[in-house]
Amino acid sequence: MVTPEALLQVRNLKKYYPIRGGVFSRKVGAVKAVDGVSFDLKKGETLGIVGESGCGKSTTGRSILRLEEPTEGSVQFEGTELTSLSGEAMRRMRRELQMVFQDPFASLNPRKTAGEAIAEPLEVHGLGNRRERKEKVKELLSVVGLDSYHAARYPHQFSGGQRQRIGIARALAVNPKLIVADEPVSALDVSIQSQVLNLMEDLQEKFDLTYLFIAHDLSVVRHISDRVGVMYLGRMVELADRNTLYERPIHPYTQALLSAVPVPDPEAKRERIILTGDVPSPSNPPKGCAFHTRCPHVMDICREMRPDFRDHGDGHFAACHLMDA
Repeated sequence: MVTPEALLQVRNLKKYYPIRGGVFSRKVGAVKAVDGVSFDLKKGETLGIVGESGCGKSTTGRSILRLEEPTEGSVQFEGTELTSLSGEAMRRMRRELQMVFQDPFASLNPRKTAGEAIAEPLEVHGLGNRRERKEKVKELLSVVGLDSYHAARYPHQFSGGQRQRIGIARALAVNPKLIVADEPVSALDVSIQSQVLNLMEDLQEKFDLTYLFIAHDLSVVRHISDRVGVMYLGRMVELADRNTLYERPIHPYTQALLSAVPVPDPEAKRERIILTGDVPSPSNPPKGCAFHTRCPHVMDICREMRPDFRDHGDGHFAACHLMDA
């Protein structure tokens, strides 16, 4: 899976949350939120990660940036191992790695104006003097489609779309190379979603940005992504370029997800794949393939052996025993 021009390399990333019980609060188990995720992200690319709620996609993004400390695995950014950096070294590295959060209201300090929120990363990293930071804030507001007078307003005085633009401006303030966007449009009206997505695409071209775009809306991911990865119960089950994944999905879970996407043509017919049962608990995932309890094509080997996540040709990765049958 190694890509020569990879900006980010993630290998066997795991994030387990301990479950404690008893009088002495001993560890009695673990919630396996992320359970061995691997992928590469090329410079200038947008990699979309999709899956049901609770599949671990947001935790994957936060673990890569060490907003959540990974339990195990390797995260290399331009050849630097992020998981082994000290707190101070990681703080300096955050100039290159920024995040746009899902809730544009919760991610902004209600006591700080938009201008102060955007200028904060510049202050933290000691970039520019007060006058230069003020000019940078005006420039960033203009870049994301807002006016300079918006710098004096507080978060509650903006619409959801405007707040997300402020969040994007804040992420851009330190000229990062990689932005992890965690469901950046899921809290917005559909009409505003397209505006923010188009803005992100324009900014990517203008500033040579690389995106890890996390979402649950398959239509949104198809619009903005170059490649798409599908997660299920903390694991990556399929990864391919956008057109290949949407037109020729390999994994039964991906096929089921895509069968539920609405088709614009009312005359078009599509067979809906209905999955039975519930998603297993990440604190007690099933043995073998995590999807075997709901898979319509389950085989005996699926119940016993975890399938390898491997390339099935032309960079189309999947973890499914059906491909070996």
